[in-house]
Amino acid sequence: MALEQVTTAEGERVYVDRARFERGAEGPFHVVFNDEGASDRWGFHCGSCDSLDTAMDTMGRIQCNDCGNIRKPDEWDAANE
Repeated sequence: MALEQVTTAEGERVYVDRARFERGAEGPFHVVFNDEGASDRWGFHCGSCDSLDTAMDTMGRIQCNDCGNIRKPDEWDAANE
């Protein structure tokens, strides 16, 4: 597995796995790791705008804070909207 090394806004080195992703409305969310061995998950990379500024809630919703790309949760009810 080839991971792409990128640097966060804080100067931290992280590794993007473009083969592992969650589907978003505007583009994929690639899984990001703290290490080259892909053993310590860091977060997600937005494939729509190339941002690492993403957030995930307890329902599994992923959202890019830069472009608004979103992945809806697998299970939800109207109370979570």
